[in-house]
Amino acid sequence: MYKEGCVADQERQKPWKLLRSEAAAELPIFDVRYDWMENPRNGACLKAVVLEVPDWVTIAAVTEDQQLVLVRQYRFGAAEFTTELPAGLVNSGEEHEQAARRELREETGYAGGDWTYLGWVQPNPAYQDNRLHQWLARNVRLCAPRRLDDGEDIAVSLASLEEAREEIAQGRMRNSLALLTLSRVSNLWPADPRQSGFLGACLTLDGPLAEGL
Repeated sequence: MYKEGCVADQERQKPWKLLRSEAAAELPIFDVRYDWMENPRNGACLKAVVLEVPDWVTIAAVTEDQQLVLVRQYRFGAAEFTTELPAGLVNSGEEHEQAARRELREETGYAGGDWTYLGWVQPNPAYQDNRLHQWLARNVRLCAPRRLDDGEDIAVSLASLEEAREEIAQGRMRNSLALLTLSRVSNLWPADPRQSGFLGACLTLDGPLAEGL
């Protein structure tokens, strides 16, 4: 009966009607927009806040000897250092694969290898309009000097999958977007030791399974 009720609710739901929009503020990393939306359930009008954010990329980069490339930097929102995957913004007019390759090279100096697109997710659809594009880069090599922005101070490290898993277990790696990307290429919390390595096939969102590591 509960499932039947859920199906009935889904069939009843209709898209909200956009009544009007208003630009609110232009900030360094996103613009703010107000949308007046009409609730199809009861006709009520809601002033919704929408953050117009550039698309993001995050990269699970793995060296030829199966080491993950990790970055550590101070995050102002959390007011602490965080360990993450290389990541960044997709610039205007840039394809997300170009952005992923650029960010990896600029932040870490690693490049090359074999690249697999894992798909995209919505970081926070409640009030953001952007996508996070997830990439796997296998057999990357250290081949270029890093080029950090003025607002970046990044330390690069290599970690085995087991070491990365320990960072996660100890609460030292909590970036949700990095963890989501890693979860597409490895079992981060394996119950069975036989499943503790990289997955035999990578879970992609927009196509068939890709060959694993």
